[in-house]
Amino acid sequence: MKCLFTLLFGFLTIGISAQNTEELAVQKTIEAFFNGFHQQDSLLIKETVSKGVVMQTVAQDEAGNPLVKTEEFSGFLKSIVGIPETTKFEEILNSFTVQIDGPMAHAWTPYTFMINDTFHHCGVNSFQLVKDAQKKWQIVYLIDTRRTEGCDEAK
Repeated sequence: MKCLFTLLFGFLTIGISAQNTEELAVQKTIEAFFNGFHQQDSLLIKETVSKGVVMQTVAQDEAGNPLVKTEEFSGFLKSIVGIPETTKFEEILNSFTVQIDGPMAHAWTPYTFMINDTFHHCGVNSFQLVKDAQKKWQIVYLIDTRRTEGCDEAK
């Protein structure tokens, strides 16, 4: 019985360790995306996303109703590299929640966005990633929220 318990505990530990390793790999992919973002380096950003990545933001229309806006990835890259060097910007990821099922992962990352060391907005990023055998984890979909109130709940 003791041998069976040891064997089961070993398999459970290996399974948890493998899951934690994959969760860390997903987190590292997202962190690499933001390293490129903060360095305004489109090549670094491109290494973290799949071809055809979809980027969206949940906004509000004039009446305050939710509205989903889609941004072309090339436009996103142009806007990032076009930020003047005199403007300091940082998206601070407050936490990571990662879920994985085989080659698919979801990451939920509440954030705070700062411009020139001053609060600008907050929200949540929702990343969908797929594990590519040659490129590892890649972002295939990113949708975020942006607001200026209720930011303490985002953490």
